[in-house]
Amino acid sequence: MSATSSTPQNAQDTMIRLSGVEKWYGDHHVLTNVSADVKRGQVVVLCGPSGSGKSTLIRTMNHLEPINEGSIIVNGENVHARGININRLRSHIGFVFQQFNLFPHLSVLENVTCGPLWVNKADARETRALAHELLEKVGLAHKAEAYPNQLSGGQQQRVAIARALAMKPPVMLFDEPTSALDPEMVGEVLSVMKALASEGMTMVCVTHEMKFARDVSDEVWFMDQGQLLEVADPEAFFTAPNHPRAQKFLSDIHAG
Repeated sequence: MSATSSTPQNAQDTMIRLSGVEKWYGDHHVLTNVSADVKRGQVVVLCGPSGSGKSTLIRTMNHLEPINEGSIIVNGENVHARGININRLRSHIGFVFQQFNLFPHLSVLENVTCGPLWVNKADARETRALAHELLEKVGLAHKAEAYPNQLSGGQQQRVAIARALAMKPPVMLFDEPTSALDPEMVGEVLSVMKALASEGMTMVCVTHEMKFARDVSDEVWFMDQGQLLEVADPEAFFTAPNHPRAQKFLSDIHAG
């Protein structure tokens, strides 16, 4: 889309817009008036104490969790519009979970190709070629014919990333993608995420990996008790956070 288009520039540049998002679980207010934008090509890291609403918020971005009030626009589409085709919506938003959720009865290659083939009815030859490219990208070309139970946790998570990328999404969401991994496997997954970021993929990541947040993110969102309390560039956030709860969060990390 050219800059001369009649579409407002900020609309072009915004991949995700959260406006007054509210969510309850019964009487428990999980998300309170969350409003923020993610720009195209931006890497945003969501951090905060456990139970602060981070995973709930990221799951509302592809309608894995419904919201009670507000709106979420992803790539120009209202995620929570009445009557929306949720399966079609999710096929355009890459999502990587804590658990890898691979199909155990399918090979690595079949896990990566199943979405484009089953959901998008894509051309089989082109899909297989893309899958091989993506497995090369995540360092697992040699595991194409292996099955999930033959892979380490880090390898399974890298397959899950390749599977999400096979749908050619304009945005990738990561919900604590390294939390289920042994420490020695964390780096191999983060390196794939860093490579994606360097290629300009729009990414929102819930993670406890603060070095990744500092080195790779363009913006840090700090949440506590369901509220988005601070939005800052990583240098400002990690050297001089404004909100007292953010200051305590970082001091607790350093103390640990």
